Amino acid sequence: MNLATFEQMFRYGDAMNDRILTAAAGLGLTQLDLPQDMGVGSLRRTLLHILAGESVWLKRWRGETETRWPDEKVPTPIAEIQAAMNTLRGERSAYIATLNDAKLASEQTYRDSKGSLFVARLADMLMQGCVHSIHHRAQAVNMIRRLGGGSLEMDYMTWLRRPAT
Repeated sequence: MNLATFEQMFRYGDAMNDRILTAAAGLGLTQLDLPQDMGVGSLRRTLLHILAGESVWLKRWRGETETRWPDEKVPTPIAEIQAAMNTLRGERSAYIATLNDAKLASEQTYRDSKGSLFVARLADMLMQGCVHSIHHRAQAVNMIRRLGGGSLEMDYMTWLRRPAT
Protein backbone atom coordinates (compact mmCIF):
# COMPACT_ATOMS: atom_id res chain seq x y z
CA MET A 1 0.00 0.00 0.00
CA ASN A 2 1.12 3.51 -0.64
CA LEU A 3 0.72 6.54 1.56
CA ALA A 4 -2.29 7.90 -0.35
CA THR A 5 -4.16 4.62 0.17
CA PHE A 6 -3.46 4.67 3.90
CA GLU A 7 -4.66 8.27 4.10
CA GLN A 8 -7.87 7.28 2.26
CA MET A 9 -8.46 4.33 4.59
CA PHE A 10 -8.00 6.50 7.67
CA ARG A 11 -10.43 9.14 6.28
CA TYR A 12 -12.96 6.36 5.73
CA GLY A 13 -12.39 5.05 9.26
CA ASP A 14 -12.76 8.51 10.75
CA ALA A 15 -16.05 9.04 8.91
CA MET A 16 -17.36 5.67 10.13
CA ASN A 17 -16.22 6.36 13.70
CA ASP A 18 -18.15 9.65 13.54
CA ARG A 19 -21.24 7.87 12.17
CA ILE A 20 -21.14 5.27 14.94
CA LEU A 21 -20.55 7.81 17.70
CA THR A 22 -23.44 9.95 16.44
CA ALA A 23 -25.75 6.92 16.58
CA ALA A 24 -24.42 5.91 20.01
CA ALA A 25 -25.03 9.42 21.35
CA GLY A 26 -28.74 8.90 20.66
CA LEU A 27 -28.92 5.85 22.91
CA GLY A 28 -29.61 5.89 26.63
CA LEU A 29 -26.86 5.42 29.21
CA THR A 30 -28.23 2.01 30.17
CA GLN A 31 -28.13 0.88 26.55
CA LEU A 32 -24.47 1.89 26.16
CA ASP A 33 -23.46 -0.42 28.99
CA LEU A 34 -25.90 -3.28 28.33
CA PRO A 35 -23.91 -6.55 28.16
CA GLN A 36 -23.44 -7.79 24.60
CA ASP A 37 -22.25 -11.16 23.32
CA MET A 38 -19.80 -9.53 20.90
CA GLY A 39 -17.09 -6.91 20.96
CA VAL A 40 -15.56 -6.36 24.35
CA GLY A 41 -18.79 -6.67 26.32
CA SER A 42 -20.85 -3.54 25.68
CA LEU A 43 -21.22 -0.81 23.09
CA ARG A 44 -19.39 1.78 25.23
CA ARG A 45 -16.51 -0.61 25.92
CA THR A 46 -16.27 -1.48 22.21
CA LEU A 47 -16.09 2.23 21.32
CA LEU A 48 -13.40 2.71 23.95
CA HIS A 49 -11.57 -0.30 22.53
CA ILE A 50 -11.57 1.26 19.06
CA LEU A 51 -10.15 4.46 20.55
CA ALA A 52 -7.58 2.54 22.60
CA GLY A 53 -6.47 0.45 19.63
CA GLU A 54 -6.00 3.48 17.41
CA SER A 55 -4.08 5.25 20.17
CA VAL A 56 -1.85 2.26 20.89
CA TRP A 57 -1.02 1.70 17.21
CA LEU A 58 -0.06 5.36 16.77
CA LYS A 59 2.37 4.97 19.66
CA ARG A 60 3.79 1.81 18.14
CA TRP A 61 4.25 3.45 14.73
CA ARG A 62 6.26 6.17 16.45
CA GLY A 63 8.30 3.55 18.31
CA GLU A 64 6.86 4.57 21.68
CA THR A 65 6.02 2.06 24.38
CA GLU A 66 2.55 1.98 25.83
CA THR A 67 2.92 1.34 29.53
CA ARG A 68 -0.51 -0.29 29.70
CA TRP A 69 -3.52 -0.81 27.48
CA PRO A 70 -5.99 2.07 28.06
CA ASP A 71 -8.80 1.30 30.51
CA GLU A 72 -11.99 0.38 28.64
CA LYS A 73 -14.13 0.02 31.77
CA VAL A 74 -14.39 3.73 32.62
CA PRO A 75 -17.95 4.93 31.80
CA THR A 76 -16.68 7.66 29.47
CA PRO A 77 -19.38 9.87 27.90
CA ILE A 78 -19.75 9.56 24.12
CA ALA A 79 -18.84 13.25 23.70
CA GLU A 80 -15.52 12.60 25.46
CA ILE A 81 -14.82 9.57 23.28
CA GLN A 82 -15.53 11.72 20.21
CA ALA A 83 -13.24 14.49 21.47
CA ALA A 84 -10.45 11.99 22.15
CA MET A 85 -10.89 10.48 18.68
CA ASN A 86 -10.70 13.95 17.14
CA THR A 87 -7.47 14.68 19.03
CA LEU A 88 -6.03 11.32 18.02
CA ARG A 89 -7.06 11.96 14.40
CA GLY A 90 -5.01 15.17 14.41
CA GLU A 91 -1.99 13.44 15.93
CA ARG A 92 -2.23 10.60 13.43
CA SER A 93 -2.53 13.00 10.48
CA ALA A 94 0.51 14.94 11.67
CA TYR A 95 2.49 11.70 11.97
CA ILE A 96 1.43 10.41 8.56
CA ALA A 97 2.46 13.74 7.01
CA THR A 98 6.05 12.92 8.04
CA LEU A 99 6.09 9.60 6.17
CA ASN A 100 7.38 8.65 2.73
CA ASP A 101 7.73 5.40 0.78
CA ALA A 102 11.14 4.63 2.30
CA LYS A 103 9.80 5.06 5.82
CA LEU A 104 6.77 2.85 5.03
CA ALA A 105 9.14 0.09 3.89
CA SER A 106 11.33 0.40 6.98
CA GLU A 107 11.07 -1.82 10.04
CA GLN A 108 9.90 -0.40 13.34
CA THR A 109 10.50 -1.90 16.76
CA TYR A 110 8.03 -1.45 19.56
CA ARG A 111 7.12 -2.90 22.92
CA ASP A 112 3.60 -3.98 23.70
CA SER A 113 1.87 -3.27 27.00
CA LYS A 114 3.40 -6.46 28.46
CA GLY A 115 6.91 -5.27 27.62
CA SER A 116 7.54 -7.76 24.79
CA LEU A 117 9.71 -6.41 21.99
CA PHE A 118 8.51 -6.76 18.38
CA VAL A 119 9.66 -5.65 14.96
CA ALA A 120 7.46 -5.17 11.89
CA ARG A 121 7.42 -3.25 8.66
CA LEU A 122 5.82 0.13 9.28
CA ALA A 123 3.40 -0.29 6.35
CA ASP A 124 2.11 -3.54 7.90
CA MET A 125 1.66 -1.79 11.23
CA LEU A 126 -0.35 0.98 9.56
CA MET A 127 -2.48 -1.69 7.90
CA GLN A 128 -3.18 -3.22 11.32
CA GLY A 129 -4.26 0.21 12.50
CA CYS A 130 -6.83 0.23 9.68
CA VAL A 131 -8.18 -3.30 9.93
CA HIS A 132 -8.38 -3.58 13.73
CA SER A 133 -10.93 -0.79 13.88
CA ILE A 134 -12.95 -2.10 10.92
CA HIS A 135 -13.58 -5.32 12.82
CA HIS A 136 -14.76 -3.55 15.96
CA ARG A 137 -16.82 -0.98 14.06
CA ALA A 138 -18.81 -3.87 12.57
CA GLN A 139 -19.47 -5.13 16.10
CA ALA A 140 -20.54 -1.64 17.23
CA VAL A 141 -22.93 -1.30 14.28
CA ASN A 142 -24.57 -4.61 15.18
CA MET A 143 -24.87 -3.56 18.81
CA ILE A 144 -26.48 -0.24 17.81
CA ARG A 145 -28.98 -2.10 15.62
CA ARG A 146 -29.78 -4.55 18.46
CA LEU A 147 -30.27 -1.65 20.86
CA GLY A 148 -32.79 0.02 18.56
CA GLY A 149 -30.44 2.72 17.27
CA GLY A 150 -31.10 1.97 13.63
CA SER A 151 -29.08 0.40 10.87
CA LEU A 152 -25.93 2.23 9.81
CA GLU A 153 -24.47 2.04 6.33
CA MET A 154 -20.76 1.33 6.68
CA ASP A 155 -19.84 0.02 3.22
CA TYR A 156 -16.63 1.54 1.83
CA MET A 157 -18.01 1.99 -1.70
CA THR A 158 -21.19 3.60 -0.41
CA TRP A 159 -19.00 6.12 1.41
CA LEU A 160 -16.66 6.61 -1.53
CA ARG A 161 -18.84 6.68 -4.63
CA ARG A 162 -20.57 9.74 -6.05
CA PRO A 163 -23.55 9.91 -8.40
CA ALA A 164 -22.59 10.02 -12.07
CA THR A 165 -23.44 13.22 -13.90
